[in-house]
Amino acid sequence: MKTVQLKKCKNQPFKYLGEEIVLKEPLVLVFGNRFMLEDENVYNEVRDIFKDGYLVFGSTSGSITSDAVDDECITITAIEFEKSKFVIKKTNVLNKGAEIDSFNTGKQLIEQLPTEGLKYVFVISDGSFINGSQLTKGMNIATKDNIIITGALCGDGARFEKTVCSFNENPKEGEIVAIGFYGETLEVSFGTNGGWTPFGPERIVTKSKDNILYELDGKPALDLYKKYLGEKSKELPGAALLYPLKVITKDQRKSIVRTILNINEEDNSMILAGDIIEDSRVQLMMTNVDNIVNAAELGAIQALDLRKNKPEIAILVSCIGRKLVLDQRVEEEIEEVVEVVGNETTVCGFYSYGEIAPFKNEFNCHLHNQTMAVTLISE
Repeated sequence: MKTVQLKKCKNQPFKYLGEEIVLKEPLVLVFGNRFMLEDENVYNEVRDIFKDGYLVFGSTSGSITSDAVDDECITITAIEFEKSKFVIKKTNVLNKGAEIDSFNTGKQLIEQLPTEGLKYVFVISDGSFINGSQLTKGMNIATKDNIIITGALCGDGARFEKTVCSFNENPKEGEIVAIGFYGETLEVSFGTNGGWTPFGPERIVTKSKDNILYELDGKPALDLYKKYLGEKSKELPGAALLYPLKVITKDQRKSIVRTILNINEEDNSMILAGDIIEDSRVQLMMTNVDNIVNAAELGAIQALDLRKNKPEIAILVSCIGRKLVLDQRVEEEIEEVVEVVGNETTVCGFYSYGEIAPFKNEFNCHLHNQTMAVTLISE
């Protein structure tokens, strides 16, 4: 496996981060600032560098390399596989002409990939229109819960206005890209950890629909949420990223974290990043910088412990909510992961609106929020 990385900041050309190497038919992951990715020239710029590359674009809330976390840049990680192969498929939820069906979108997208020899799928999804919970459920049905799937919902800083993604064309809204990997020697491992601590009483979801939470314990959800936030409620919806919900359903042994993306003052509801099922138990969560940084380290250790061989690529997907807590210390969680996986491992990834990965000791993927998801690949 060979890799090269480049970076482009505003009004500057792409520059190599390290040695310039010519790659043959590489997978080219292009992550960066949404406004920069919407430049009509961006596709041709990348195509000029990688004439026979397979170009996958995704907007972020900050792109990640081992050197930095960048908000106003585009980073490129190009990978040439020596023993493995990959197949890329895409779909667009805005082309259907009807109500978006995230479950069937995920199922049908994965079903496009040839099944023989499929070892792993990496998904980069629209982060504005898709229901990430239903997307992952559909993908699990397509793989019969037997293939590792990791990935991310694209980001747009902390604006939540628009996300873009694409394969071999200029980035656009509504796009979802799935990269299927094949190869006898391909080894993929993963780890996730959050570092958030629940506080306050548990409450029961008494009214919800899909990803909209209306009532807790028979009372308007937003009213209760504002009561707990106190003065910080004036900073909603932005402040909600700092106080997500721990959610446990009756049929789940593990809890999952849900970010509040927006609020609706008219009906006192909260819009979450993924589904919230009636009769679930929820609890507010909080964290600090040290807990988040330690959690990133633990996620990397979990991913590394599952491996036989040294990782060559590390794909890191972390949540915009974690980035807001870390603020000026944001690079510390990346540094912890790099220390675990080693400096010789190429690191790429981004801050997202949702992280896709299985729980430990499972194959079926879930939508996570407020989590660091680490995927390690070698061949």
